[in-house]
Amino acid sequence: MYLDHAATTPLRPEARAAMEEGFTLWANPSSPHAEGRKARAALEGARERVKRALGWEGEVIFTSGASEAAALALGHAKAGARLVSAVEHDAILKAAPDAERLPVRTDGALDLEVLTEAVRRERPLVAVQQVNSETGNMQDLAAIAGIVHQAGGLLLADCAQSAGKFAAPPCDMAIVSAHKFGGPIGIGALLVEDFAMLEPAGGQERGYRRGTENLPGVLGMAAALEACSDPYVDPTILEPLDALAQACRETGGTWMSDRLSDPTPYVLAIAMPKMSGSAQVMRFDMVGISVSQGSACSSGTMKTSHVLQAMQVEPDVADRTIRASFGWNTTREEVERFAEVWLELAKA
Repeated sequence: MYLDHAATTPLRPEARAAMEEGFTLWANPSSPHAEGRKARAALEGARERVKRALGWEGEVIFTSGASEAAALALGHAKAGARLVSAVEHDAILKAAPDAERLPVRTDGALDLEVLTEAVRRERPLVAVQQVNSETGNMQDLAAIAGIVHQAGGLLLADCAQSAGKFAAPPCDMAIVSAHKFGGPIGIGALLVEDFAMLEPAGGQERGYRRGTENLPGVLGMAAALEACSDPYVDPTILEPLDALAQACRETGGTWMSDRLSDPTPYVLAIAMPKMSGSAQVMRFDMVGISVSQGSACSSGTMKTSHVLQAMQVEPDVADRTIRASFGWNTTREEVERFAEVWLELAKA
């Protein structure tokens, strides 16, 4: 049973079929011959489909995933200082190692008073995750955008965990990763309101990204986005979590959503009363349930989560916290089984 959908979700059948179609379009979309023009038409058609599915009226630059999109935005945005929230994904932090880190409150929300002071400089670029990949907390990007824009800055929204689940937020640029909503691995996009906000890097994608486009991946991404439903997961599937939350509180655990400013239903952080997070990951794995401790991109290091540290979560609670997340193919039976095993381990 896979309950680490914040890392990646299984490939949707619609995406698989679209990719198979893409494999028949073997030509380079930049080639001027007939086969190249056919591939180009499919590429541009998929670009428009992605824009419609996301409700985005600006431009779309296809990338190899969220990490490349982050590096492209943070490295080439026509802006001054780079500011990032302290709870951003490692991909953002590594793409801008010298960026000023903006603190969050204990409920995970960006400190807007600090942000207001920090943006009082020449046209900064501010990067904020719409939905946090470890806690599921949603930032108030409308309020953040208002503060950033009033100062003449640009807002980069990391939508890797929210695209396909929630509407695109008000922002100047946004990061999207296909494998978070049932698309293929190795394809993503940087959404840009206007190309004038970026310095061209040369190459393909209208001169803003080097490398031949991954047409099968692009088609799979568009098909996966179009297959996303509203809501992303039927609420009845997640109903067993209500009882688990109450049991967690009663057994001395920590249901992290209780502390968050705006918890979302698809990513949960839960601290067990006595067992360490690393031990929980192994015990769950022994019974066929895949969960994670922190972000999948850094959980293998077994270090304390920088997200929980930034929220000033007690070190002991942070050490006992795991992440469970739910995707398009999660079933109610799987959620019930997860709750059952969690309680067994908590009471052991």
